Amino acid sequence: MTLQWYVLRSKPREEDVLWDYVSSKKVECFYPRIRVNPVNPRARKVKPYFPGYMFIKADLAEMGHSEFRWMPHSLGLVHFGDEPASVPDNLISGIKRTVAKITEAGGEKFLDLQSGDDVYIEDGPFAGYRAIFDAQVSGRERVRVLLQALNNQREMPLELEIGQIRKERD
Repeated sequence: MTLQWYVLRSKPREEDVLWDYVSSKKVECFYPRIRVNPVNPRARKVKPYFPGYMFIKADLAEMGHSEFRWMPHSLGLVHFGDEPASVPDNLISGIKRTVAKITEAGGEKFLDLQSGDDVYIEDGPFAGYRAIFDAQVSGRERVRVLLQALNNQREMPLELEIGQIRKERD
């Protein structure tokens, strides 16, 4: 019996339903989710850390990988060529630690951003630009960033939703 981790894809926004189904089949499933603080109070408070994906631990020699392809709301296992891609245990452990750290910090909005950190704007009219994180706007799920303007001679402050930016890697 060789249990290994694999990546299971779900149909868009069907992760919760697929996770319930996989769990009901007594297959170990790791579906990382994080708490978010949306501006819209009716929006979801928890979202998948990897939208459209979850991890399952199975012995594919015993179960077969086609079973995962035909599960309701599933798009099957991630493959490289003809073989399902396995995920090392240490990567799963690292993801679990990262998700726990985000959860302990109060959710996605506290992702180690300090004033002066370089950020990348991922969404909205300024998507694709780099900026400098300035501060979290008090009492709201927004941040202030400084966008370089006028040939880098002036920094233009912008308020954005926290979900529109990500920290640049060092």
